Parts: sequence; structure tokens; C-alpha cells
Amino acid sequence: MNRRRFFGYSAFGAGAVLAGGCTRSVPDAGTVSKRERMLQWLAGKPQPGYTPAAFFLHFGEEHKNGSAAARRHLEFFRQTDMDFLKIQFEQTYERQEFLKEPADWAKLQLRKLDFYEPLLQTVRELVKTAKDDALILMTLYSPYMCAGHCATNALLRRHLEENPDAVKRGMEILTESQMLFVRACIQEGVDGFYMSTQGSEAGQFTHPGIFRDYIKPFDLVAMNEVSAACPFNILHVCDYVAPYASYDAVLDYPGQVVNCNPNLTSRQLTWQEITAMFQRPCMGGLDRHGVLEKGTLQQVEDEIRQVVKSAPPQFLLGADCTVAGDTDWNRLRHAIAVSHQVGS
Repeated sequence: MNRRRFFGYSAFGAGAVLAGGCTRSVPDAGTVSKRERMLQWLAGKPQPGYTPAAFFLHFGEEHKNGSAAARRHLEFFRQTDMDFLKIQFEQTYERQEFLKEPADWAKLQLRKLDFYEPLLQTVRELVKTAKDDALILMTLYSPYMCAGHCATNALLRRHLEENPDAVKRGMEILTESQMLFVRACIQEGVDGFYMSTQGSEAGQFTHPGIFRDYIKPFDLVAMNEVSAACPFNILHVCDYVAPYASYDAVLDYPGQVVNCNPNLTSRQLTWQEITAMFQRPCMGGLDRHGVLEKGTLQQVEDEIRQVVKSAPPQFLLGADCTVAGDTDWNRLRHAIAVSHQVGS
């Protein structure tokens, strides 16, 4: 991000007037912290005229893990003024070149806590620095998504079609490793997880039983545990690989909030419909490839006002997935500032 542009962008100063004429209020000494406000929101008590908001992006290679990542996450959180802090999961599995046939999944190495230590260092530093002010979430990729990192999505799908029972052993290993990390994060003090799922998108498998029997059970191991242990978990139904024909396969997934794309293959859902469908509050409203990325600031503001106006009162503004890493932080701060001035 260009720091000079950020600090020179007068529309984002405290008390500045936004594109549509609304004033960015400056919290006084008696204002509740972001942490308290979000806990009230989760309890079904949204602040009138205020819609919480958050956006996420991947940082550069020098800010993936450790203290450098903690500093970058904190800088992003403070400069965008988002309402909670989400830590990106960057300690992913590398490509396992030996994965040629379904039986090879049994050869996966179990990654233990030493593998995750660089990211756990990030967690510890952010919990120490920011937890008093904000809820802190860790990103959690599903075991199926981690398996895709080990191979490729295409190879993983082919192996699941050919011999799902053989692939299952690899999923068990990945899940065991994931649970070591999840429990360590909970012990370090995170408030929840941004729980991502893939595999039930349209056209991924020839039979829905593959997702039901060989992907979903492994999704739910960590998801069920963290939802029982932590107050704030977001179910992210990720459409990065492909769109969805429906969300029926994941409606019973846990999580206090759901984040998904309202655009299905055949129609667009409203946020009222999504809230009723999942029976919980929603996060979203802005297409990461749409106005948020390409529109003018006025168009961003107009879109947010329209989205919030049509959404349920307990709504969290965000994108449908991670925004591009080169997104100007000014645009995100502007969107969040507008969201903080409007409510259903």
C-alpha cells in the first residue's frame, strides 16, 4: 500500500465527510471497544445506525508469518478500522510430488506443532497486543482444501472419484494435524475461526455422496469443536474454485455467522433468504470483483447503503471472499467508514 496516499487521503481523516455526505464520527472516551460491540452484535443487539464491517487480504511474502505478519495484520486492522481482526492462514502444505495414485495419500506426513510454530507466533503476538480491543479469529482451511494444496484440485478430485477410501487416509492425517493447530490456537486465546469449506460447488463430483461421505465428515471435526469452544466463528462457503448450485450440503454446518456468495448458478439469493436458510446472521454484501474493486468511491457508498437497507438488522458487511492483495487500503477504509454510518 502507498502510505503517502493513505495519510494524504483527506476523506479518511477522523471526522471527515464521506463521498455521500455522511460524517465519520469520532468515538468519545465512553464508546465501547470493538470487542464489546461485536459481542453485543453476536448476542443479537446490533448498535442502531451502525453496521460492523471487515475485509481480508493476503499480505506479501515478507509478512506471511511470525512477528512481521503480526505487525502487518495489526497495521491493516487499525488503518482500515474494521470491527474484528482475522489472521490469514499462510502455513500451508507444500506440493507433495509423490501423490500420483489414490493409495499414495496414506503416505502423507503428519505435520505437528513445530510446522505451525511460525503462525502460532503471529497468533500469540496479536492476542497479546489486540485482544483487549477486538475479537481475534484465525483462518481455518478445511482438510479437503489442505489436500488440494498437497496435490492439485484436479488431481484430488480425480483420486476421490477413483478410490475415495484410499484418499480417506490422507484426509485423516490432515485432520489430525489440523486439530493440533486448532487446539493450540484456542489455548493461545483466539476468539474463534473463519472456517472455510469447499467441495460442494456445482459440478465438482459425479455423485454427491463423495462430498457427503469423504469431505464433510472431516470438515466437521474442527468446526464442531471450535464452535463449542469459541464465541465467534464464521462459516465461509468458499466459491474461489467454482460457484454453487445450492447451499443445501452445508446448511447444517456450525458457526455463529455465515459468509457466502449470494450468486448461485441459477439465481441470486437475497440476504434475507440466506439468513433464513442458514438460520444465523450473515456477512457479505460486496462482490470482491465488482464495485469494491472497480467502482468510484461514490459507487462503493451507494452499493453499501443499498445492501444494508435490504439486509436483516443483524448483518456484517464484507466481501464474498478475500479481496485482491493489491487492493488499496483506502478503499477498504472508506467502505468500512460508510458501513459504520448506516444500519438496517
